[in-house]
Amino acid sequence: MTDRYHAFTVVLERDIRSDDAEAVINAIRQLRHVLSVEPHVVDVEDWAARERVRRELGQKLWEILYPKEKTGT
Repeated sequence: MTDRYHAFTVVLERDIRSDDAEAVINAIRQLRHVLSVEPHVVDVEDWAARERVRRELGQKLWEILYPKEKTGT
């Protein structure tokens, strides 16, 4: 038995301006079986999530560059 899909999510590699996105939106609309395309505006939640990820990656890189000394060995 095969699965049936009702939607796909497309993630852009970076935020783009609405006027620049129009060509991408129109191209997706041209695909077979596409009923609608709805863009999502960047908001404060997106910014907060990116900042958290940036902080976590920075912390991990810092720990790689400057590992803590192991004591008692």
